[in-house]
Amino acid sequence: FSAAGAFTPDAASAGRRALRNVALDLLAAGDAEKGRSLATAQFETAGNMTDKLAALATLALLGGHAREEAFARFYAQYAGDALVIDKWFSLQAMIPEEATTQRVLGLMTHREFSMSNPNRVRALIGAFANGNLTRFHALDGSGYDLLTAVVLEVDPKNPQVSARLLSALRSWRTMESRRRGLIEARLKHIVAQENLSADLRDIATRALG
Repeated sequence: FSAAGAFTPDAASAGRRALRNVALDLLAAGDAEKGRSLATAQFETAGNMTDKLAALATLALLGGHAREEAFARFYAQYAGDALVIDKWFSLQAMIPEEATTQRVLGLMTHREFSMSNPNRVRALIGAFANGNLTRFHALDGSGYDLLTAVVLEVDPKNPQVSARLLSALRSWRTMESRRRGLIEARLKHIVAQENLSADLRDIATRALG
C-alpha cells in the first residue's frame, strides 16, 4: 500500500489509493501515534495529490507538531496554486478542536485569503460552517458570530456567496433550545441590517419563517 511511485489514472490504481487512504484513517483512529507516523511517511513520499491530501487530512485530525509542519510544508510547496491552496484552507477549517474558530479567524488575515475571492471564502468559511459541525455549533455561539460577521462583510461584494454561506443555518429549528436561541438572535441581527442584498435578506427571512 505504499503511496510512492508514479500516478496512474486507471480504475485499479484509483481503487488501491482509495483503500490505502481509508486504511490510514482507520489505523489513525485506533492508534494515533502509529497513524501519525504512517501519515507523515505518506505525506513525504506521495507521488500524487490524492495521497498527499489524504495524509494531510489525517494529520490534521491527529494534531501535534507533525500536523503544523505538514501544513507549513504543503503551503510552501503549493503556494500560488489556487485550487490546491483552497484545500489547504478547508482542511484547517475542518479540524474538530476548540481552537479551530481562532485558527479560522487567523487564516482570514492570511495573505492568500481575500473576502473578494468567492472560492477562497467558500473554502475557508464554507468548510467551517458545513464541514466542522462540532466547532461551528459550539455552545458559546462563536461559530455563529464568525459566520454572521463574514456574511455581512461579503454581502456587498457578492450576495450569492453571502446567501449561500448563511444557508448553513437553514435547519436551525431542528437544534436544541439553546442553539436555536443563539441562531435565531443572529438571524434577527442580519435581517435588521439596512442595505442587505435581496439574496441574503430572502435566505435570512425564510429561515426565520
